[in-house]
Amino acid sequence: MDLPTMLSIAQIVLGIFLIAAVLLQQRGAGLGGAFGGGDGANVFATRRGAERIIFVATIVASVLFFGVAVALNLL
Repeated sequence: MDLPTMLSIAQIVLGIFLIAAVLLQQRGAGLGGAFGGGDGANVFATRRGAERIIFVATIVASVLFFGVAVALNLL
């Protein structure tokens, strides 16, 4: 396998993981929270436990996804 093929596969896997990580996050409460319909009580709450792990994993996956996309573009 050559490098562009391996990077393409990595980007697909990272994309699927990124979608799953975003969907697992419980913030936002749908469109009501996006347009100000939320109660605002949990806006500044700290993340703990599994929620923090999913949050950090989402950030790491998005940075890796961007890096792989840039690497594929340069090749």
